[in-house]
Amino acid sequence: MNAFKKLIKITKGTLLFEEPMRKHTSYGIGGPAEVYIIPQDSDDLLRILNYAKEKLLSVHFIGSGSNLLVSDDGIRGLVISPKKSFKEIKFNNNLVFAESGVMLGSLVRKSTKRNLTGLETLIGVPGTIGGALVMNAGAFGSEISNYLTSVSIIRTDGRLIKRRANQIDFSYRNSTFEKDEFILSATFELSEASKDNINEKKEIASQGRKTSQPLKYRSAGSVFKNPNGNFAAGYLIEQVGLKGYKIGNAQISDHHANFFVNHGNARADDIMSLIKISKEKVFQKFNINLELEVKPLGFSEEE
Repeated sequence: MNAFKKLIKITKGTLLFEEPMRKHTSYGIGGPAEVYIIPQDSDDLLRILNYAKEKLLSVHFIGSGSNLLVSDDGIRGLVISPKKSFKEIKFNNNLVFAESGVMLGSLVRKSTKRNLTGLETLIGVPGTIGGALVMNAGAFGSEISNYLTSVSIIRTDGRLIKRRANQIDFSYRNSTFEKDEFILSATFELSEASKDNINEKKEIASQGRKTSQPLKYRSAGSVFKNPNGNFAAGYLIEQVGLKGYKIGNAQISDHHANFFVNHGNARADDIMSLIKISKEKVFQKFNINLELEVKPLGFSEEE
C-alpha cells in the first residue's frame, strides 16, 4: 500500500483503492482492483505512468469493461480507464476525431446525425473507442478499423506515439496494439450518405441485435470468436448440448449459445468453468479449438 500513497498526491482524476471491478464490467463480475484510476487528462496519465514505472507497479489498461471477465480474486496493481474523462469528439467535414473514452454508441449517433456513414452498423455495440479499436469491434459486415486513419498512443514507459492505420495490423476481433499501450485518441474518415440509407442500416443492425442476442441479462457479448470455416461458435456450443447449461448463477444463454449470462450473483469462476467445458466438448466433437473473444483479467497463466 505504501507504494500507492504518493498516487493520492499526484493524481488529479479519480483514484479508488480496492475498488470492486464488478462495478466496472458489463458482466457485473470481478474482485477488487488494488488501485482503479480514471486520469483527468493525458498529463495526469503521464505522471501516473512515470510513477508506476519508477515503483515497478503493474499497469492494466481497460475501456468500459464490456468484454472483460475479471477474476474473483481481483487485479494486482493499477487499473486505468479513460471512460469518464477522455470524452472529446470533433468533426471536420467527414473527418472525426474522438478521444478513447468516448462511448462507441455516442460516436455512432453523432456521426449519423451529420449524415456520415460507415459506423452505423455498430449501433448498440458497447464499449469505448479505445476498447473497440483494440478488439477491432465489428458487426453486420463492418469493422471499426475500416474507417481509422490514425491513432495517438501513450506507452507505459511514457513515450507518445502516433500511428497511421496502415501501421497497425487488424484482423477479426484482433489488433496489434500492445498491452503496454494506452490509446489516447483516434481519427476516422467517414463518407456522406442520405439519412434514409443510414437509418436503414441502423435499423437492420438494431433489429438483428435484438432478435439474436440475450439483451435481458448481463453479459460480455460473444465469449468466443467464430472459428474459420462455416460454423459459428454459438452453433458449435449448441451442437454439443450446452445451450442453456448452468453453473451457479452463470448460464450459457438459451437464446444464443455464444453468450454466457449472469443471472444475478455469478462468479468469474462459474463463467470460466463454462468456458472450459465449452472448449473441451467442442474440441472433442469437432476438433475445433475455440478462441476467446472475452478478455480474462486477473487470472493466472495456468487458469
